[in-house]
Amino acid sequence: MTRVGIILGSTRPNRRGPQIAQWVLDTAIQRGDAEFELIDLREHPLPHLDEPAPPMFGPSANPHTRAWAERIAPCDGFVVVTPEYNGGMPGVLKNAFDHLFAEWTNKAVGFVSYGVHGGARAAVQLRTVCSTLGMADVGYQVAVSVLTDFENHTTFVPRDHHTDALHKTLDQVIAWSTALAPLRAAAASPLVNS
Repeated sequence: MTRVGIILGSTRPNRRGPQIAQWVLDTAIQRGDAEFELIDLREHPLPHLDEPAPPMFGPSANPHTRAWAERIAPCDGFVVVTPEYNGGMPGVLKNAFDHLFAEWTNKAVGFVSYGVHGGARAAVQLRTVCSTLGMADVGYQVAVSVLTDFENHTTFVPRDHHTDALHKTLDQVIAWSTALAPLRAAAASPLVNS
């Protein structure tokens, strides 16, 4: 079965992301068409990129990067839950992407963004980064406003249009993850000389 990681892309205190990520996970699990798991960047503290060579040149000697790679590699696709900070994605999220290469390649990714304007600019940045890593970013996304979608500015209250957009995003992530499976399999297989 297709395995989708839901990446919670903020580590700051008093973050709103856990509520949104839990809603994504709870909604996704009810579907039954894939396996879903939450990947919280707080549980994977990575230093600022400290790799002596780009990750495309092989496995890291750093234990923290190897542990991160082992967490990401089994996933077939991802949904990234990201806030927008000052017009872009959080630095910790970019850093998490930068630590790996092969573990991201040929996998689908969708976005659930949040911020004053729905986190749209963070999602735009992520699309560029993910594309560079060889990921297929899906067209649908969920945009959550921190001004209107949180009751008393504290409790996330998803509306019907959020749930509809999330299902469309998940539909595409699962379909594209499945379609990309032969490419991932070919990359994982050793070359055979004929």
